Amino acid sequence: MRASLLLIAAALVLPASSARPETPADFAAAFAEEARANEPHFSGLDAARGRTFFVDLHGGEWSCASCHTQDPRAEGRHAVTGKRIAPLAPSANPERFTRADKVEKWFRRNCNDVLRRACTAQEKGDVLAFLSSLGS
Repeated sequence: MRASLLLIAAALVLPASSARPETPADFAAAFAEEARANEPHFSGLDAARGRTFFVDLHGGEWSCASCHTQDPRAEGRHAVTGKRIAPLAPSANPERFTRADKVEKWFRRNCNDVLRRACTAQEKGDVLAFLSSLGS
């Protein structure tokens, strides 16, 4: 949580001209740091665990893949509204995971939709590790 708050604070404080672009690797490092601080048995981010998390229904009706497809390099559609969703994988959409405000907004919203709770830093990091592992 602390790392996420630091990313948001940096985005709000730094003028646009001096802010450096953020990368998926920056967010993965922040999620790993937060998980390490909050979870005593943290052993690193894991793309395979992230893939499982991405496709699992978690006891509900939706998974991440319900809207983002089994292949997050493809365009998705919102499960209820049918609204187009640009590819989620950074290899297919370089705009993904480049702004702290959007990363936090969408994880907050989508984790609530899928899990009915906030995702942990490890869950977010594992999903990002999975998405980042996908080539184009």
